[in-house]
Amino acid sequence: MAGKVANKTIGKVSHYYDKIGVAIIELAGPLKVGDKVKFVKGDAETEQTIDSMQIERAAVESAKKGAVIGIKVDEPVKEGTMVYVA
Repeated sequence: MAGKVANKTIGKVSHYYDKIGVAIIELAGPLKVGDKVKFVKGDAETEQTIDSMQIERAAVESAKKGAVIGIKVDEPVKEGTMVYVA
């Protein structure tokens, strides 16, 4: 039976900088520019495509599990928000 694949956890938001709209995410899996992700915290849910990401203020095209990245987010997210592959 072809059903919907369970969302794979990519990471968790550890910090959010509201003035610049950037979320810091501790990755639990690989992520690359162009991937689509979903932010989920309680009933709040938003999706977006990763346009760019940084590791220690340096632009990168991809990041591996265990990396801590910063991404510009379309909507504010709270610390503790889970990030999934969309």
